[in-house]
Amino acid sequence: MLQMSGTEGYAEEAEALLVQYESVAFADIHRVVLHLIPRAPCDVLDIGAGTGRDAASLAAMGHRVTAVEPVAVLRQGAMALHAGAAVEWREDSLPELAGLTARGAAFDLILLSAVWMHLDAAERRRAMPNLASLLRPGGVVILSLRHGPVPQGRRMFAVPAEETIALAGAEGLDTVLNVRTASILPGKADVDWTRLAFVKRRAGA
Repeated sequence: MLQMSGTEGYAEEAEALLVQYESVAFADIHRVVLHLIPRAPCDVLDIGAGTGRDAASLAAMGHRVTAVEPVAVLRQGAMALHAGAAVEWREDSLPELAGLTARGAAFDLILLSAVWMHLDAAERRRAMPNLASLLRPGGVVILSLRHGPVPQGRRMFAVPAEETIALAGAEGLDTVLNVRTASILPGKADVDWTRLAFVKRRAGA
């Protein structure tokens, strides 16, 4: 099977990741962005959904969640782990998100947790217009950028927050959050994160 660019290392470590990622609560990982998640039920897209922790948590809040995960073994593990969650699982991937764009999907919230830094510069430039096209006016994109040593076998890039903000702005996405925080995972003292959030401008705004 063709491996999607940026997914290197994840299939091999899926069993361990299903334990590691699920050991940290959604509310703890996303504390600084919780206020940006709509309270009323809405359409949510979780890109690079991994073990399904975030997708299942958002579904439990009453949201209609579509979870995209290109790594088959992770996607299947997540579906089994969160079998009771009202989540629609799809095989798709950045930068094109071809399946979602082909069906004309639209969302009020798009989450990319620990995903964006797996794309190289050219892929990031291609991906941002596709994200914007999937977001309804007034909708929110929340993403995180990892800073620190690259784990063995993974493909990651040092992505400046300023570059991401510029790409988003060119697509009508206004920055509403730019915060840098330490990792909350044990043994990750050399890793920190930038959390960014953008709102899509409404017509005439």
